[in-house]
Amino acid sequence: MSTKHQILQRWLPIATLASLIPLWELSCRLLGVPDYVLPRPTTILEAFARVDVALWAGHLWATLRVALIGFMLSLLISIPLAIAMVRSRYLTKTLYPLLIIIQSTPVVAIAPLLIVILGTGEAPRLAITCLITFFPLVVAATTGMLSTPSELVELSRSLRVPPSREIWQIRLPYAIPHLFSGMKVAITLAIIGAVVAEFVAAEKGLGYFIQYSTSFFEIPQAFAALLFLSAASLILFRTVTWIQKVFFAWSLPKEERD
Repeated sequence: MSTKHQILQRWLPIATLASLIPLWELSCRLLGVPDYVLPRPTTILEAFARVDVALWAGHLWATLRVALIGFMLSLLISIPLAIAMVRSRYLTKTLYPLLIIIQSTPVVAIAPLLIVILGTGEAPRLAITCLITFFPLVVAATTGMLSTPSELVELSRSLRVPPSREIWQIRLPYAIPHLFSGMKVAITLAIIGAVVAEFVAAEKGLGYFIQYSTSFFEIPQAFAALLFLSAASLILFRTVTWIQKVFFAWSLPKEERD
């Protein structure tokens, strides 16, 4: 990949986004859109500056903490479950429909029930985040391990390789690209899960702050928190991408390694 192409690929999305901001500002001014419908970028920036930095940091940390812990719990649960499903066709046929049912159930609908069952502490927020992030990780890990070439699996079994070595040394390496694809989806869903949980039961966090701001018609302030959330989600996504590129570069297509 040429240097010119790399620079274009890296800066084109940023330039596109930067060009939309003046268009947004100009459109709101020319059309006379009120701030309670769609605030201008300058109004959002002013609202952001009015809130103390320590308050922003506290709400951001509360959301990130739940999102990251929930994501890690999902990762720790999904990989062993995916391994079990790969090892047993019966378990796959038994659990897969249940996973689809769980995924298709709106989390917002069961959030109040989780609060009744788990209380009003951090447990229901972690449970909601896990429920949202769990499915793509299980599917990605299972699909990746099942994509292992059958010749390798048959060869390992002919050599009497223990099942544990077959999983860790043959199937899991083939699952790494799929697993990172699932992680990139799940890490952004973790932020969504944390925010949804904060809408239902929380006294801190960016989701709570958005709900608090809209209840007092501080729409620019709510937009500032929303943009803050988007930036945090993007940074987490890029962090997962960076981890794959640094530690598992062999799992990337050749054109993405540079």
